[in-house]
Amino acid sequence: MAKRDYYEVLGVDRSASEREIKKAYKKLAMKYHPDRTQGDKAKEEKFKEIQEAHEMLTDSQKRAAYDQYGHAGVDPNRGGGGAGAGDFGDIFGDVFGDIFGGGGRGGRQSRARQGSDLRYNLEMSLEEAVRGKEVEIRVPTLVECDPCHGSGAKKGSKPTTCPTCHGNGQVQMRQGFFAVQQTCPTCSGKGKIISDPCNECRGQGRVEKTKTLSVKVPAGVDTGDRIRLTGEGEAGESGAPAGDLYVQVHIRDHKIFTRDGNNLYCEVPLSFTTAALGGELNVPTLDGKVKLKVSPETQTGRMFRLRGKGVKSVRSGSVGDLMCKVVIETPVNLSSKQKALLQEFNESMGGDAKQVAKHRPKEQGFFDGVKKFFDDLTN
Repeated sequence: MAKRDYYEVLGVDRSASEREIKKAYKKLAMKYHPDRTQGDKAKEEKFKEIQEAHEMLTDSQKRAAYDQYGHAGVDPNRGGGGAGAGDFGDIFGDVFGDIFGGGGRGGRQSRARQGSDLRYNLEMSLEEAVRGKEVEIRVPTLVECDPCHGSGAKKGSKPTTCPTCHGNGQVQMRQGFFAVQQTCPTCSGKGKIISDPCNECRGQGRVEKTKTLSVKVPAGVDTGDRIRLTGEGEAGESGAPAGDLYVQVHIRDHKIFTRDGNNLYCEVPLSFTTAALGGELNVPTLDGKVKLKVSPETQTGRMFRLRGKGVKSVRSGSVGDLMCKVVIETPVNLSSKQKALLQEFNESMGGDAKQVAKHRPKEQGFFDGVKKFFDDLTN
């Protein structure tokens, strides 16, 4: 006969708290306890049903299993109905097959583990990253053993099914209503025994080897970008798929340019005479020198934009700009004549406030602000 719903047996909602479940149980237990029913078999069975429902619903793990799978999740003696023949471990083997290495119910076989993914750090210059490049890399890894083709068994022999787990790679230990899955101690979870191991790999099916690979780096990559080489990671166990190789790009610092996304930045020294009178500068780009026109009265820190002289995006194909920041350079190692000329020039600028404001407005503005600051402090 099919079992009744545990919540229905106790007369509570599925959202009932543990306190409500215990309260309902006590009330029903007093009514149907064998000491009160005087040998009434039907009521004794009813009492057992109440006890079972109480036991399941006051245990958080059992209740969670029951809520998800019904009686099939908590009944160790279920037959062909419900979730099918087997035990509680079979259900979780279906849901968490990747954890236990199992497949479907009944005849579940162990899964050989896929090879691990690998990472290779690739350093490149800014020029190489901007233009793209094909590079050769050497990667130490585990590859499939050639003589045994990854089986681990000597040529002419084959692995045999593990007698302990019967090829499942897992054994079960029953604890009350639960069956706990554990890795088979005989075959270490592989499901097979190698009685005559391969001399080359000693039964592992894989050997260490340094592979030489050609990597095509697309133009525009930047630090942090990854290039995925599918199947070039470690070989899997017992013929399982290999992992992937991730080539992690790192761009070395450049002597002239700093990169930010698709834009390049650089500082260009500018003589104070060119800054004052205007002129032309030869500015470096990744494609060679270009002329930059500097307007008269240019101040230090001014940014000039050279459109399309940045980096072409590896994703969108759009091209960034080159941002040139001019830094006015004060002349050094002056001769006596040069110093005299500068002194004469300075005198020609005048020393009164009106002349300063005319020729050096930032200087005048700064000192006006300083004067106001101290005036405010004294008032």
